[in-house]
Amino acid sequence: MTTFTELLSYEDALASFDPVMGLEVHVELGTKTKMFCGCSTELGAEPNSQTCPTCLGLPGSLPVVNAIGVESAIKIGLALNCEIAEWCRFARKNYFYPDMPKNFQTSQYDEPIAFNGFLDVQLEDGEIFRVEIERAHMEEDTGKSLHVGGATGRIHGASHSLLDYNRAGIPLIEIVTKPIEGAGERAPEVAKAYVAELREVIKALGVSEARMDKGQMRCDVNLSLRPTPESEFGTRSETKNVNSLRSVERAARFEIQRHAAVLSSGGTIVQETRHFHEEDGSTTAGRIKDNAEDYRYFPEPDLVPVAPARDWVEELRGGLPEMPRVRRNRLREEWGVNEHDMQSILNAGAVDSIVATIEAGADSTAARKWWMGELARNANEQGIVVDELPITPAQVARVAALVAAGELNDKLARQVLEGVLAGEGTPDEVVEKRGLKVVSDEGALGAAVDEAIAGNAAIADKIRGGKIAAVGALVGAVMKTTRGQADAARVKELILERLGVSE
Repeated sequence: MTTFTELLSYEDALASFDPVMGLEVHVELGTKTKMFCGCSTELGAEPNSQTCPTCLGLPGSLPVVNAIGVESAIKIGLALNCEIAEWCRFARKNYFYPDMPKNFQTSQYDEPIAFNGFLDVQLEDGEIFRVEIERAHMEEDTGKSLHVGGATGRIHGASHSLLDYNRAGIPLIEIVTKPIEGAGERAPEVAKAYVAELREVIKALGVSEARMDKGQMRCDVNLSLRPTPESEFGTRSETKNVNSLRSVERAARFEIQRHAAVLSSGGTIVQETRHFHEEDGSTTAGRIKDNAEDYRYFPEPDLVPVAPARDWVEELRGGLPEMPRVRRNRLREEWGVNEHDMQSILNAGAVDSIVATIEAGADSTAARKWWMGELARNANEQGIVVDELPITPAQVARVAALVAAGELNDKLARQVLEGVLAGEGTPDEVVEKRGLKVVSDEGALGAAVDEAIAGNAAIADKIRGGKIAAVGALVGAVMKTTRGQADAARVKELILERLGVSE
């Protein structure tokens, strides 16, 4: 096998090959207990403190299916336009890995609970691309390996490994697409848009927080190239556990360029898993990828089949919330924004925060202004999304109300937001502590205006002579005197009144 480290340019890769993708997304359900036992799923517990004979696979222990896990799986299947199986069962997926306490994973194989669906996703330019869903099936998570002593945190170079089985048995739904064809050069964008839309669907259903940064949702990116859209599929690689939207896009793009370089140089692609590296967007080889038959799937003998009653399925269908794309289109019309602005709001993760701010009393323009302005900038600097900032929609609504009432101007409002984010208290407490209210005393304001006029006689004469634009300099002088705590519009009015000039 030849190793190629150079990449073909993206343009050359797409000129010679047609990409085909497959995306496998694992969603960690927000149940209180594990999939097949009563152990807690709460994060942050001491290692191996949330285990029992069942999730450790001890002899004589028997699993019981989590009913909420089944319900969540059906909701996800319905939201993805899938058929819901009238009868399905679990299977044992056999393979050895130290973080797999039973030496098999209880999963579903050829009899999933949901199958044959689709999800329409919207790309940056508004184009709708349909991603077809092969299946959504229930399974359990593995434990966690911690490799100690190496420089990378991976097993290679580590001196020893520690195992925490708290996560073993946590409910997962794996959502597998059919081969995604026809995306061409937009394949990486489609991958990102699909995972983003899927995350919004999962959050809307309330079955998981779907936080990729916390491992609650992770994506395996399968990719292959073929000479033409009519050719057979090429050999695929599988980049495992990609945990951000940006990384999904980067992983797909890198693998397109890597595959193209290998194939163009006369090499062959090895079917293998790959590790994604956030620091430079590259992937490196993991292990040779097994085929399904290597896992020796067979029906799980300790669990009865799952047969969801049709009336229950229809009841769940009737209770589904408004789907994210429908909701976004409704909000876009209500807010009077264009597709590009709505996409920016979605990319910032600010839709729910803006909605909640409006519900707390702000108008839509003010809510969008603060979340997509000062707060989005702050979130970008920290590398997080806006809803992770330490500020509530109610607090943002209060800042907007203070501005609307004339008690704050925009400059002061930004300082108030800064104080809230710094943990200095509520907006009113920050205003009080920092002394940030707008100077509204007409006497004090008039005195500052008179001082500015007296100190800038030449500019005042220009304004009297008809050069109204020069008033900005005097407004600036007053704002400096009042430490930015004056209403600039009112200052301008007073200056023009004093000089006997009208606009």
